[in-house]
Amino acid sequence: MAISRAQLLKELLPGLNALFGLEYARYGEQHKEIYETETSERSFEEETKLSGFSAAPVKNEGAAIAYDNAQEAFTARYTHETIALGFSITEEAVEDNLYDSLSSRYTKALARGMAYTKQVKAAAILNTGFTGGPTYGDGVTLFSTAHPLISGGVNSNRPSTPSDLNETSLENAVIQIAAWTDERGLLIAAKPKKLIIPPALQFVATRLLETELRVGTADNDINAIKNNGSIPGGYSINNFLTDTNAWFLLTDVPNGLKHFVRSPLANSMDGDFDTGNVRYKARERYSFGVSDPLGIYGSPGA
Repeated sequence: MAISRAQLLKELLPGLNALFGLEYARYGEQHKEIYETETSERSFEEETKLSGFSAAPVKNEGAAIAYDNAQEAFTARYTHETIALGFSITEEAVEDNLYDSLSSRYTKALARGMAYTKQVKAAAILNTGFTGGPTYGDGVTLFSTAHPLISGGVNSNRPSTPSDLNETSLENAVIQIAAWTDERGLLIAAKPKKLIIPPALQFVATRLLETELRVGTADNDINAIKNNGSIPGGYSINNFLTDTNAWFLLTDVPNGLKHFVRSPLANSMDGDFDTGNVRYKARERYSFGVSDPLGIYGSPGA
């Protein structure tokens, strides 16, 4: 439906002092704190995880050398979505000099709607990453205690018992990440980089990461998390996380969470011959997803 004069009657009347409601500040591109962004020239992208070799066995004198097989572990697929939003203005509204004010105001509103949608879709990967959520390349949810390995073992990127963000749970997460292995069971020396939290946990995160002494204890102990530099990137707030208790640790494992841009945001307009209406459109095409789940650790909270 086109925007008509009846919907914007006040703008036709003299004495109007201000129009408001479209100038609210908006949150920035928070997905950039979580995802590695790449461009795409195809309708979808696939990334395959490879399995290396196992630890080398002892070769007994006179015995034959042991040969191992390399193979693919699993493939992650990114299917791009087209996101579009638009509006139109009637021919009569254009004639009555509403064209300039509407086009400038509502193209900004289009940009706001498109940006909001992108942040919701980016956060949805984390929001739905626990039990009951979608599965990824290795056949399990993003946050699982049983990411299967070619060797027959598993990796876990969540606590076995869901826990709130506190000193103990954060220390356990750092220790658990250090024990991760590759597909053949060899340690990979993974480390946390940054804590991702909802707004409700920002004060807890500040106390845990930035105080010199331990939090919530009368003991005069140092804050080991801060002293050891366990979370070197500090924390980042994501306002689009839906669970106020959930928290996440980005790790230095490469090819973790990715954002592919197939077509960047573009605006266009044209006139409709039959109606005389002027139409505006904003469009972009992208995908958010996960290649290696070890790129992130998460807890849904207790």
